Amino acid sequence: MNMTTSKTELLIGLVSISDRASQGVYEDKGIPALQEWFGAALSSPWRMETRLIPDDQASIEKTLIELIDEVGCNLVLTTGGTGPAPRDVTPEATLAVADKLLPGFGEEMRRISLNFVPTAILSRQVGVVRGKALILNLPGQPKSIKETLEGVKGADGATVVTGIFAAVPYCIDLIGGPYVETVDSVVKAFRPKSAIRPKPAD
Repeated sequence: MNMTTSKTELLIGLVSISDRASQGVYEDKGIPALQEWFGAALSSPWRMETRLIPDDQASIEKTLIELIDEVGCNLVLTTGGTGPAPRDVTPEATLAVADKLLPGFGEEMRRISLNFVPTAILSRQVGVVRGKALILNLPGQPKSIKETLEGVKGADGATVVTGIFAAVPYCIDLIGGPYVETVDSVVKAFRPKSAIRPKPAD
């Protein structure tokens, strides 16, 4: 299956990793939370591919490879499976398919979450590049997903904690993906001045 994607359209793979959710024991909340967030956060064209799979390393690796190598995703986000429990193998699967490790993403995700819960130090999230795609392991809870991507603003609207997505569009630029633009009131993408493209005239 090789789907064609416009060079200006961001194709996002959303992968929820949970034994119980994939078996229908409870409803998955990670993918709906991500769909809602991207609907509010992106101003440039995008579409998504979703997968709901169990905590199985071979299945996770196969899904990541399929989404990037066959479907053509530029960005793949996983939720779930990053803790210390025996079935938590998302980081191992992610690292197994990676070409490059980007340690700053995992470090920053844990730092953001530590503002809210001390158990954030138990998370083993990683960020990697495979080919021309960025893979990020996100938390499993919708509130934590939003905080990690978007950051947190104070009552006066000023940013208190900066989220990781501010760095994602420029990373996608650097690895050969489409130019991604965001809704500044949700999350403002950061690029060096030399990398910012002028907005087309109305």
